[in-house]
Amino acid sequence: MVARGALALSLAAASTITAVTALTRPATAAADPRPGDACTSADLGRRHPFVKSAVTEPTITHFKGYYVTDGSTGSQSVTLSTQTVITVQVGSTSQITSGFTIGTLFKVEAFVNSTVTKSTATTNAQSLTITWNFLKPGYYGVYQGTRKVTGEYGSLNCDRVDLGGGRYATRWVARPGGAYTTFSTIEEGAVRCEDKVPAGSIMRKAQTVLGCTGTPPQDRAQAPSPAVKTPTGPVLAPKALPPGFTCLPGFYRIATPDRLLFWWNIDGTDEFRLRAWGSSARPHWQVCEGPTSNGMVEHILITRQSSKCLTLRVADTLGESVRLFEEGCRTVDDGQRFYVYRDVPGSDLVGLQNKSSGSMIGQERVADNETMRQYSTGKADGTGTYVLEPIK
Repeated sequence: MVARGALALSLAAASTITAVTALTRPATAAADPRPGDACTSADLGRRHPFVKSAVTEPTITHFKGYYVTDGSTGSQSVTLSTQTVITVQVGSTSQITSGFTIGTLFKVEAFVNSTVTKSTATTNAQSLTITWNFLKPGYYGVYQGTRKVTGEYGSLNCDRVDLGGGRYATRWVARPGGAYTTFSTIEEGAVRCEDKVPAGSIMRKAQTVLGCTGTPPQDRAQAPSPAVKTPTGPVLAPKALPPGFTCLPGFYRIATPDRLLFWWNIDGTDEFRLRAWGSSARPHWQVCEGPTSNGMVEHILITRQSSKCLTLRVADTLGESVRLFEEGCRTVDDGQRFYVYRDVPGSDLVGLQNKSSGSMIGQERVADNETMRQYSTGKADGTGTYVLEPIK
C-alpha cells in the first residue's frame, strides 16, 4: 500500500461532516434494564431504548480515480466527487437532540464496540479537495470514507405481566422501535489495485470503487427520509367514536398518584393542565378501547366538557416536551391513539404513551397549572405515573 505521507486536508467546504448539535453523554444508570427485568409503578411512565441488530459497512463518501505518471509524483491536490451521503437518523427523525434518540445511539456504540456519531450530522454532500503526497506512479483511488452503521432498535416499557396462577408483576417488556443509521470516524487516503489491504476495510472498499475487482465504480444515493404520518379521515361529529372503538362505562379521572392534582381542560383553551379537584366536569374523561396494534390495545381519551380527543398534533410528533391538546376526534389519527401501561391488579396506576411518537406523557414538574407534555423517554423522576380511576 502507498505510504500515507504528509496528508494536508484542504476541504472545499466543510469536508468531513456537517454537525449541527454537539452533545455529551448523559449520566447512565449502573445497569440499564433488559426485557423481563422487574420494574416498579414509578417506571410506568418511562421508556428505554435497546439495540436489536447492527450492520457495519465500509462506505465511500467521496472518490476520484487519479493517474500519476513517472515524474509527476509528489504532493498534488485532487478534487473528489460525492459518492454517498449518510445522515444520522433514529426512526423517522434526523434531529438528534436528547432523550430517546441520543440514548439509542449510545446503545448502538456499545453494541458495536466502536465510536459512532451521536449528533445531528451528515457526511458532506459537496465535492472536496485533499492534498496527497504520491510516492509512486500508478492509477489511484483517492477517497474519503467511513463505516456506515445501520440496524434495528426497540423500546422497553414497564407493564403488567401475567405470571399465571393469578399472579401478576410489573416487568420491562420489549415494544416496537424502528431503524437507525449512523457512521463512524472519517478516513481519507489513496490506494492502488496492487496494494494489499485488509479485507472489510475502507481501503478495500475504495479498491472496489476503483474497479480493481472488475466491478465498475459504484454510485450510491442517499435513501429518502421516511415521511411523517399525517392525520387522515374526517373529523367526527361530537360524541361520535372512531370505527372499532368502544367506551368503558361512566367517566374517569386522571390524577397524580397522591390524587391532589388532575388532568383538567382549561376554560377557553384547547390544552390540559394539572389542577386541583372541583365540582366541574372538566377533569372528567371517557376512556375508549379499540383495536390492537403493536401487541397492545389502542385507547382514545375524550373530554366530557367538549367531547374532543386528547391529541398530539402532527407538527409536534418529533418534538420533545411539546404540549398535548384537545381536537375533534378523527376516524384515523395515530396522534389521538394511546397505549396504557398498567400496574398490578388492584392498583389504578398507569403510564400513557402516544402511538404516533412513542413518547410518554408527563409534565415539567408536579405543580398546579402545569401543562401536559410528551417526553421521549418519560420523566426520570417517575412523575409520568398517573392514577386512572372511575369517578363514582
